[in-house]
Amino acid sequence: MKDRAMYNSDGDFLLVPQQGELLITTEMGKLQVRPREICVIQQGIRFSVEVTGPSRGYILEVWGNHFVLPGLGPIGANGLANPRDFLTPVAWYEDRDLSAESAGYEIISKYQGALFVAKQHHSPFDVVAWHGNYAPYKYDLANFVVVNSVSVDHMDPSIFTVLTCPGAKAGTALCDFVIFPPRWGVAEKTFRPPYYHRNCMSEFMGLIYGNYEAKEEGFLPGGATLHSMMTPHGPDADCFEKASTAELAPQRVAAGTMSFMFESSLSLAVTAWANRICQRLDANYYKCWQGLKKNFTGPKTASSGGK
Repeated sequence: MKDRAMYNSDGDFLLVPQQGELLITTEMGKLQVRPREICVIQQGIRFSVEVTGPSRGYILEVWGNHFVLPGLGPIGANGLANPRDFLTPVAWYEDRDLSAESAGYEIISKYQGALFVAKQHHSPFDVVAWHGNYAPYKYDLANFVVVNSVSVDHMDPSIFTVLTCPGAKAGTALCDFVIFPPRWGVAEKTFRPPYYHRNCMSEFMGLIYGNYEAKEEGFLPGGATLHSMMTPHGPDADCFEKASTAELAPQRVAAGTMSFMFESSLSLAVTAWANRICQRLDANYYKCWQGLKKNFTGPKTASSGGK
């Protein structure tokens, strides 16, 4: 917004636009971020956002660490999100002073969960030069190099991690940013959609465009689902039936679709606005699993053990 800037003293922002382009001005320069692209603005960096029409999307905030690329392990040097595809701002600065009679520039600070406003008469974007690698960046999700099984079994969705913010405990993440982009499914003797599971992570899913393969009906672009830790979930009944009877030929998965997940080792609270005030909560969401049938034909009881 003109004559206004913001910075976050608490942590880093990850922006995922779903509708409308964002023109982001920062102390290091400008970024134009379109739907299908993401942007990270780190703690303390001043920025402003301009839009040209109706705009919406998703914002994630993390504290205590920064986003990094996940370790590739045996994948080797190339794959997933490659460093060369991340873009930093186009250099730009503004040497502009407002008159003493004007309201001045508003500088909004997010500090310990509250917003504070300070005023100054010189532009917050008057940084002429900088050095180092602490700078905002953007990434086009279409550049993601997908890794998947070419034999059997459904891989853990961690293979779709674009960025991770490591937690204090080894092997955990404050948050992983995971996407489910267009790809090929070729696994044999396998239930190809995401398997039914529960785990120690909270899973917040969003849809940028298209149809999510595990729930093609009712999950719309701009919407979201939240599966809290240890809550069982998986494909809806319709997806299960189709995947259980389909011929396992090579298949293009998620064509024309880009969905994502914020996956965190922390519990996520739902605000009163999301739960009630917005009047957009799908109270019948659970019914998508009601049509699932028992398919086990073994004995009613069984025992096992050793001597």
